[in-house]
Amino acid sequence: MKLNSEAVVRYRDERLQKVKPATVRRELAILRHCIEIAMREWSLPITINPAHRIRLPRADNARDRRLNETEYRRLMAVLDSSSRWYMKPIVTIALETGMRRGEILSLEAKNVNLVDGIAYLPLTKNGRSRRVPLTPKAIETLKPLLYRLRLFPISAPSVRQGWLDITRRAALIDFRLHDCRHEAISRFFEMGLSVPEVALISGHRSLAMLHRYTHLRPENVARKLKSLSK
Repeated sequence: MKLNSEAVVRYRDERLQKVKPATVRRELAILRHCIEIAMREWSLPITINPAHRIRLPRADNARDRRLNETEYRRLMAVLDSSSRWYMKPIVTIALETGMRRGEILSLEAKNVNLVDGIAYLPLTKNGRSRRVPLTPKAIETLKPLLYRLRLFPISAPSVRQGWLDITRRAALIDFRLHDCRHEAISRFFEMGLSVPEVALISGHRSLAMLHRYTHLRPENVARKLKSLSK
């Protein structure tokens, strides 16, 4: 098969049938970079990178799903009765800190400082470390788990299956575990934290990405305006 724009377009369109546009965009970026390296350092006999000449799919994967109070109570009730001991602390930490699933599963006792209220993440999704401030509820949740070297010796598939079971029993429609991160970040703003403070917690390095995770409730803003006007 020739390495040309038509081949890259076929790859793009085939992948769009299987994965989200944002995933295809990342894969094409990797492909584009690999071809650039091959052209510049390995003398690939082409003059124009074919991955540069195609249209990228729009990555419109933004979500605004949040928990209402009734859903939150149902979720907590099901977590309280779950036989999977790890699900309630994982979900609680996600809602209290905005950590991703992988970050929570990677937590080690040596990196959790309950005195200062900090959880240290040596490696995050963006390739950088992060120190996450902990809420009192997060500290309370982590405290009984610190006897383990790794706080959650659980696989990602086990958590995924546990979450599917929890949401089914709690009758939560279209609420993903990752949506807990959206919920947490939105709550931080509703609590009155500033943009730099929330970015410090979440690890977002751009305002645009932070905005994608922020979904304030208009009624909460209205109540805040009412209190400020008194």
